[in-house]
Amino acid sequence: MLSLYSAGIEEVLAKYSVSASAGLPSGEARARLERQGPNELKAKKKKTLFQRFLDQFKDVMILILIAAAVVSFVVALGGHDAKEFFEPALILVIVVLNAILGVAQESKAEKALDALQGLSAPHARVVRDGAEQIIDAVQVVPGDIILVEAGDFIPADARLLESASLKSEESALTGESVPSEKDAAEPVEDGAPLGDRHNMLYSGCSVTYGRGRAVVTATGMDTEMGKIAGLLDNEQDTQTPLQQKLAKLGKYLGILALIVCAVIFAVGMIDGIPLLEIFMTSVSLAVSAIPEGLPAIVTIVLSIGVQRMVKKNAIIRRLPAVETLGSASVICSDKTGTLTQNRMTLVKAFDGDSGVMEDISEQNSPVIRTLLRDAALCCDGSVVFEDGREKHIGDPTETSIVLAAYKNGMPKEKLNADFPRLSELPFDSDRKLMTTVNRIDGDNVVIVKGAFDMLATRCVSGDLEKAREVVDTLSSQALRVLAVAVKVIDTAPQVPTSEELENGLHFLGLVGMIDPPRPEAREAVKICRKAGIQPVMITGDHVVTASAIAKDLGIQLDGDDAITGAELSAMSEEELQSRVRTISVYARVSPEDKIRIVKAWQSQGEVVSMTGDGVNDAPALKAADIGCAMGITGTDVAKGAADMTLTDDNFATIVDAVKEGRGIYENIKKVVAFLLGTNIGEVLTVFIAMLIWRQSPLLSMQLLWINLITDSLPAIALGMEAVESDVMDHRPKPKSEGIFAHGLGVRIVLQGALFGLLSLIAFWIGKSATGVIEGGRTMAFIVLALSQVVHSFNMRSHHSLFKTGFFSNKYLNGAAAISVVLMALVVFIPPVATVFGLIQLSAPLYLEALGLALVPLVVLELSKALGLIKHHK
Repeated sequence: MLSLYSAGIEEVLAKYSVSASAGLPSGEARARLERQGPNELKAKKKKTLFQRFLDQFKDVMILILIAAAVVSFVVALGGHDAKEFFEPALILVIVVLNAILGVAQESKAEKALDALQGLSAPHARVVRDGAEQIIDAVQVVPGDIILVEAGDFIPADARLLESASLKSEESALTGESVPSEKDAAEPVEDGAPLGDRHNMLYSGCSVTYGRGRAVVTATGMDTEMGKIAGLLDNEQDTQTPLQQKLAKLGKYLGILALIVCAVIFAVGMIDGIPLLEIFMTSVSLAVSAIPEGLPAIVTIVLSIGVQRMVKKNAIIRRLPAVETLGSASVICSDKTGTLTQNRMTLVKAFDGDSGVMEDISEQNSPVIRTLLRDAALCCDGSVVFEDGREKHIGDPTETSIVLAAYKNGMPKEKLNADFPRLSELPFDSDRKLMTTVNRIDGDNVVIVKGAFDMLATRCVSGDLEKAREVVDTLSSQALRVLAVAVKVIDTAPQVPTSEELENGLHFLGLVGMIDPPRPEAREAVKICRKAGIQPVMITGDHVVTASAIAKDLGIQLDGDDAITGAELSAMSEEELQSRVRTISVYARVSPEDKIRIVKAWQSQGEVVSMTGDGVNDAPALKAADIGCAMGITGTDVAKGAADMTLTDDNFATIVDAVKEGRGIYENIKKVVAFLLGTNIGEVLTVFIAMLIWRQSPLLSMQLLWINLITDSLPAIALGMEAVESDVMDHRPKPKSEGIFAHGLGVRIVLQGALFGLLSLIAFWIGKSATGVIEGGRTMAFIVLALSQVVHSFNMRSHHSLFKTGFFSNKYLNGAAAISVVLMALVVFIPPVATVFGLIQLSAPLYLEALGLALVPLVVLELSKALGLIKHHK
């Protein structure tokens, strides 16, 4: 069965049982509206604020926190001591704050469908009962005859019946920066890509030139825009690598907590320790095994990263997306408006008489200036300047010519005044020409502008062979080429015709234009390659144009392929996955194609970023590991589907964002390693002491204080560490790489063992010196807390502190100072110390504790100096 765009007009009218002149009867239109439904896009039900709040508690680490709070609450009830309720209260405060922060960051989520609905035309001109009517666009039905003209939004997908010089702006769907020429009579092959269906109009696009009559073929969710809405609605948010790793870590920690509790509980029961005492000891072990502050601190670190990204012109919609961007190994980028300026620019001009070819500048030669003058006179487009900014009005190809003339001191307004237009023949898609008659230096000069092949047959003089060679050369460089020809006539006709004006011409010259690459994009691509990131261009433009731009930018290298959407459609998933690494340019692709490309890369284990600005990019933005939308030229649909928006539309900004993302991920690793190292030290301290002395050297209240207060502040400050200078000198980490890769897990365990050993030594010294267990606990508490504060400085970098500077992180300096002050309050103020089960020690014991706390600094600095700790590239 033929598609509607490849079928004949009468066949399409018969399918919808409608007359091209009379339109639908009103009764039939109402019946179809009842059956088909309104012409609008459907959105899935949004989550309420409360539902989004509850979603924050689905994370495994958060569930572990809640479990810790419940356990602590049970212990508090069993102890009949009001002060013991302090523990669960602290945990719950952390959990609730974490949830509120998450909801605040995601409060603007899922606006993509709303933005798509905003693209719908509010009204439509239709023919019903033989008369023209204006109705709400939502009431348009399949079979309606619609009328459109320049400036109109198109209310639904429709097959053209008549057209006159019709052009439609379809960049939101196809990615093409130039309006598509439309022709009701043009035959279109079945299976032609959307951008080549010149006898169709599409919902959400607009008419930039001419007029037309069409029969509606699809409304609402059945339109091409609706299909994108469906893809967007069906595409699920993906979990970032960081979320997956922390979820897995939470499960491991939960299992560890259960195992150590079970072992200690069994040992206690065998030794006859009272049930309540052994239960409380098990709880203290559980508290020490669970890094209560980790989820909240990681969230805070990510939030800090978000604020940094804002200063780098990148706005993050979802917190974990910061880390994912730093992991990106493939960037699939839209061309139009992302890598290019989304503005046609005249770059070359060729004078047919002299054979002069010049780049467009502000001081072109006299013959080229004459060519630009005549070409600009034969244009309806204009360029105005408001507050120093260019505003292009009209067809982009024409405004590029007008701007080139302006740069050479020939503003359009002055040209029109000096050389008035006497007559004109508007552009026509059949002729592919536009003609004006202007009064120039006392002569009536006919100026014809259009496609070279069409114009060349109408010329009787000029070097057309040379011109043909130039056209081929410019076209191979992906330039759009227009030809200009002239002749002088005696009188400007009142009723101009093509036969009279567009024959017997003298070939004047050629102008070549292109949507040029952004100046900074070339360097950005170079930096991406240095950082091990593969750039890929995905565009709705023609393959020749796309390939030329890609080669210019360094995206398409020798040996890389550039393929079309049709070639892509012919590939199976297996073939695409096997070839995806060799294809750097995809042209004339559909929204479905973009998702296939993203998922093919993901199947290779890559972390895929997709940048784009159009409605057609939105589904792929959502399917990618991280979607980056353009903030200025980007549609609201793209922004709503993306994880990140670049506020300056600068492709180079993504390089800064990747660098920042990598730095933030490294900081998160430092935070996780720091907190887990301290927790392992706590677990080992309690576990080994119970096995040796059958006594816990630390109470659960003391452990909770260290975990939530003393450790958390330095951990947050670690998350604010400056991005290291060499972060972009290595390849992105593989998607499968764990957070503990390259020996980090081993180092965490060894560092935890060091904390445990120091704490056990302190416990033994304190207990022996004071003769009471409280003395040992006080000593262990001081050493464990202070050694961890000292250790936070070690964790700043894999480089030596002598290289980075001991106190170059002012946030960590402040956090360490606050932690020490809080420790002093707990240790030295008697009422507070009593609450925490501490006693006053002698001065020598405090000095011994301080000496033990400084041991990690010496050990870690020696390890760095000996090369035992280094960054793996």
